[in-house]
Amino acid sequence: MKKLVTSLLVVAVGALFAVAVGAQGQLTGAGATFPNPIYSKWFDVYSKLKGVQINYQSVGSGAGIRQITAGTVDFGASDGPMTDEQIAAYEKDRGGAILHFPTVLGAVVPTYNIPGVDASLKFTQKAISDIYLGKITKWNDPEIAKSNAGVKLPADDIVVVHRSDGSGTTYIFTDFLSKVSPEWKQKVGRNTSVNWPVGLGGKGNEGVSGLVKQTPDAIGYVELIYALQNKLPFGDVQNKDGLFVRASLETTTAAAAGAAKNMPADFRVSITDSPGKTAYPISSFTWLLIPAKIPDAGKRTTLKDFVRWMLTDGQKDTEALYYAPLPKQVVQQELKAISKIQ
Repeated sequence: MKKLVTSLLVVAVGALFAVAVGAQGQLTGAGATFPNPIYSKWFDVYSKLKGVQINYQSVGSGAGIRQITAGTVDFGASDGPMTDEQIAAYEKDRGGAILHFPTVLGAVVPTYNIPGVDASLKFTQKAISDIYLGKITKWNDPEIAKSNAGVKLPADDIVVVHRSDGSGTTYIFTDFLSKVSPEWKQKVGRNTSVNWPVGLGGKGNEGVSGLVKQTPDAIGYVELIYALQNKLPFGDVQNKDGLFVRASLETTTAAAAGAAKNMPADFRVSITDSPGKTAYPISSFTWLLIPAKIPDAGKRTTLKDFVRWMLTDGQKDTEALYYAPLPKQVVQQELKAISKIQ
């Protein structure tokens, strides 16, 4: 009898241990495609280090916000911060706050496929906004030609490509357009999903990259790493100081310099069209969306430990994938904010 009780106790303890390990050993997330290359790297490295399985669906920021609001994932991911209305909806549906944790900095670039043109083009703010408004329809339009002296641009029709899904990359791009074009701001605005005046839709950064690559005379917008991985040319963009700047780690970091000094407590900030001679104008933080209240103690501990690792050791992996690491001031603020996850 004593042996039976002991055996039962061993089985019970083992079962409890298995439950605890299961809770702490697996997380699910969904959202932005913009940071998917670095997230995939982090989740793989962290799994090997800690034995934690993190399943992430790269389905777009809009879907990430919907899934974290519905409570179907442990964390969401978005390149556009949630709006006040979305946060209020989350608090109403789920109870408690939703926290934003910046993870890296990235750049959105205009990528194109113009047969016979190998040059790196320069795009004025007006050129980009008018192409996407449908007002500039030919590659040899004077607004494009004037900043690309010596480049023989064809009289071909421009094929505009945009995201078809709810997308943080779209949020960043339309946030930029809304700042530089009053007409865009009035007619279209900024959001993860908008009513596009013209163009074809591709799903995810992957879909837009693929569509541009296979469509002659196309132009699209993608995260820098997708243009580099697919060997797509991408243009320099005119910044707030009137200078043409190429997306890079350095120019993305320059765009964040001002925001790092004045980061709001909730980390929701826009750095598109930032001042500075070397600032790339279509730059942004990207965020993890984490509930402030996580009842499952195992998942809560696992998620907090991952965020702490991501903000420290994980930042070392960013530059190899063409993301800029977080400014040190922002990292320090975020490390303190982890304690808000209860």
